[in-house]
Amino acid sequence: MITHPPADRPAFSAGRLAALRRDAWREAVPCFLLLAVAAGAVTLLGELSPWFKLKAAAVFAATFAWVLHGLPAHAPNARFGPANRVTLARLALIALIAACVGEPLADAHTMAWGVILVGTTAALLDAVDGPLARRGGLASEFGARFDMEADALTVLVLCLLVFHFDKAGAWVLAAGLMRYAFVLAMRPWPWMARPLPPSQRRKAVCVAQITSLLVCLGPIITLPWSRALAAASLAALSASFAVDIAWLARHRASPPESAS
Repeated sequence: MITHPPADRPAFSAGRLAALRRDAWREAVPCFLLLAVAAGAVTLLGELSPWFKLKAAAVFAATFAWVLHGLPAHAPNARFGPANRVTLARLALIALIAACVGEPLADAHTMAWGVILVGTTAALLDAVDGPLARRGGLASEFGARFDMEADALTVLVLCLLVFHFDKAGAWVLAAGLMRYAFVLAMRPWPWMARPLPPSQRRKAVCVAQITSLLVCLGPIITLPWSRALAAASLAALSASFAVDIAWLARHRASPPESAS
């Protein structure tokens, strides 16, 4: 969930925010056009439903609307920036594979390899946006949260595909829904909204989760191996969330500045 900047952070004037939104639109339009071309080509080459292109467009449009809503948290930066451009491209790739959910599996082998190719490309781009933001001096709360939520969406989409390809049971969706359940839990328990300290463990588990799900989708990985791999990655993700929740619970009575 992308939030607006806190009261002690410089906010945008209406004019600067409008300019930033125009900049974001300039970055989104090429991504949308490339997505439309790619979805059209995939529809022609594969035995897909007429809804495939519409699903891809709908996923990208919904995520971009969410990005526009969160732009005030990009203050005081006045440009969308190359790092967010890369993350936006990742969203387009995620939208393309998300459209595969529910599609007929007449040629499941080819579709699975295509999903792995696109999903791996999106995962590799995840290593680019952070260094770009820091090098350009455009790092922000918005960019960090944008990257995090793109990762969460990637995991959810891959979980849906693992289930769609019958590589694991419906329980695998728990991995994709865990981040969203965590965000929803912030409403009854506001202490869970406290910023967490940086963690290499958290980053490693995220990479392992995405990699495991992509491997599960491989046609050469059959049951019960895909089910076992998905279960192991779900256990690792659950343990990581448990560690973070335990840390938040221990520090719920402390001011955010003093928690460590």
